[in-house]
Amino acid sequence: MKPGPACGPADAPGGMRFLEGGSFAMGSDDHYPEEAPVRTVDVDPFWIDTTPVTNAEFGRFVEDSGYVTRAERVPDPADYPGLDPADAKPGSIVFVRPRRGAGPVGPQHWWKFVLGADWRKPYGPTHPARALDSHPVVHIALPDALAYAQWAGKSLPSEAEWEFAARGGLSGRSYAWGDELAPDGRQMANYWMRGFPYKIGTRRNAVLTTPVGRFPENGFGLSDMIGNVWEWTGDDYRDQRPNNPCCSSHAEGKHSAQARKVLKGGSHLCAPEYCRRYRPAARHAQPADSGTTHIGFRCIIRAA
Repeated sequence: MKPGPACGPADAPGGMRFLEGGSFAMGSDDHYPEEAPVRTVDVDPFWIDTTPVTNAEFGRFVEDSGYVTRAERVPDPADYPGLDPADAKPGSIVFVRPRRGAGPVGPQHWWKFVLGADWRKPYGPTHPARALDSHPVVHIALPDALAYAQWAGKSLPSEAEWEFAARGGLSGRSYAWGDELAPDGRQMANYWMRGFPYKIGTRRNAVLTTPVGRFPENGFGLSDMIGNVWEWTGDDYRDQRPNNPCCSSHAEGKHSAQARKVLKGGSHLCAPEYCRRYRPAARHAQPADSGTTHIGFRCIIRAA
């Protein structure tokens, strides 16, 4: 990798870092097949948000623009062939821990469509309210992320721009911080530490995201590029292999003919024993019209 410095012009936008771009080895031949092959990619200079967009930041956008997210709208049955019009109600997909001992479990058991779940109420209207201003905004569909980016005078990153930034100047390493998941036993990102999908590990409450910036920055001074929430890119997902269903619900895609876009970075639901996608090269396909409790985004500004 030939990165520029993690600093930029004096007029760099607040809350962003400037990357001069360059050539880097994108992808991986050592993990999931959809990440291969490793190839050399060039990216131009750009600024990037130092953290995912938070609830507080998204709230300012909504207050200023009056925007209503996809999860808050009544879906049009015409867009979802086979959907019973009686089921066309606002809501979103929520991760719900399955009950231990209930028999074999899979993604269909821990993803639930919850009426009234949206960015303001990530786990639904009956879930206890919590102070989440500094957490990444979730339940964000691609059009929601694009609307915010346009309002902010920014764009969504391409998959290559996102991966370049996530690597933080380290070439060919498995993780954004090196080749060990937990160097010297240190947790470097918000992922599910053990016992998925039953235990939360060291966390003591049901809020599975963490405030942005809680874990170490990468070499470019960027936080939460790995774990916490998956992040939208602007790129279509191109791969002929079947998508692994580990990381997001297919309930929302059951009736949907929407294009799939690339998500990057993994989330708090990635675990050592399941869905090990807490790496820069990891990628996941997501219907553009759907968000969940573990999908957010960050923005870039491309240098002129």
